[in-house]
Amino acid sequence: MPLDETHIALLPLTGPRRRTVLAAGLGAAVAGPLAAPARAEGAPELRWRLSSAYAKTLDILFGAPEALSRIVAEATDGRFQIQVQGPGEPVPGEGLLDAVAAGTVEMGHGPATLGMAKDPTFALATAIPFGLNARGAAAWWHAGGAAELFAEVFAKAGLVCLPGGNTGAQMGGWFRREIKSLADLQGLKFRIGGMGGQVLTKFGVQPQAVPGPEIYAGLESKKLDAAEWIGPYDDERLGLQKVAPVYHYPGFWEGGAMLHFWFNAEKWKALPKSYQAILRAAAAQVGAEVQAKYDARNPQALRRLVAGGAQLRPFPQEVMEAALKNANDVYGEIAAKNADFRRAYEAMRTFRNEEYLWFQVAEYTYDNFMIRARARG
Repeated sequence: MPLDETHIALLPLTGPRRRTVLAAGLGAAVAGPLAAPARAEGAPELRWRLSSAYAKTLDILFGAPEALSRIVAEATDGRFQIQVQGPGEPVPGEGLLDAVAAGTVEMGHGPATLGMAKDPTFALATAIPFGLNARGAAAWWHAGGAAELFAEVFAKAGLVCLPGGNTGAQMGGWFRREIKSLADLQGLKFRIGGMGGQVLTKFGVQPQAVPGPEIYAGLESKKLDAAEWIGPYDDERLGLQKVAPVYHYPGFWEGGAMLHFWFNAEKWKALPKSYQAILRAAAAQVGAEVQAKYDARNPQALRRLVAGGAQLRPFPQEVMEAALKNANDVYGEIAAKNADFRRAYEAMRTFRNEEYLWFQVAEYTYDNFMIRARARG
């Protein structure tokens, strides 16, 4: 399917970057009334370390804990300092949650999927194939009972967490050849992990664990046939359109990937209530800004990628339908063995269905009209 004007027309232009009303409001809360308790006599001086799962080159993701550190320091007049470290300084990204739980570092920032090898329930807190979109994930967490549900799950691992941003719906990845049917997935060496990898394995896909900086070389040498990363803004930096020009969408395995700030449970409990309140407000502001930045920067990045040779292609309908069936089979298999997963998955599925009932009436109808109106010029 050639790239035509319809594809380009669906790519919106961005306006000036600005903070959302929510972020601005939370920022005022941090700078104002929340700061006073932290300045009270006797407020402790703390020096914590935060390990990020993301490299410093990922400025939005690595920038989130840096922003939180800055807000907390300002709100406490420098009494609470959080040193932000990248993966391997000294904690490797895949060992982040274990390191926080063990107290090697007091805090971390990354996806809950890092803990799914020990408990697949963790994946539900970030994203699973055909799960919630970003808006639905926020609603489920803040007003649908997810925060309380996951607090119990994470407490068993010695962890406390706060939402720390969302990437929004991710892209389906870069392919050296277009996926036109289910047969094209057989034997595909695909850089993908987590629950998405488990679902695609049922198609005969061979999931590959490859770090981000090594994706380009893997595709160029043909050790990889395809690779998913994040979305246009972050993908652009890897230059993958030069070695795998077909850019499939959507990334149905991460329709709205929620990230988290992680705390050692004992360290969190020992904090003054004022410091806990500052951390909650700071995490909320930073989380809102993460998604706002992706929404603001992805459109122009996508335009540049297309101009540089990326070929936008939707996944075929039969692939989407079969993947949904496979995903439901995987969830049934896990739920039969894991009571926490069953409880969280059933809660998410019920909430998702209700969200889409509402989105179908108002959000989808409005968005669909505006997208088509824009396509008509």
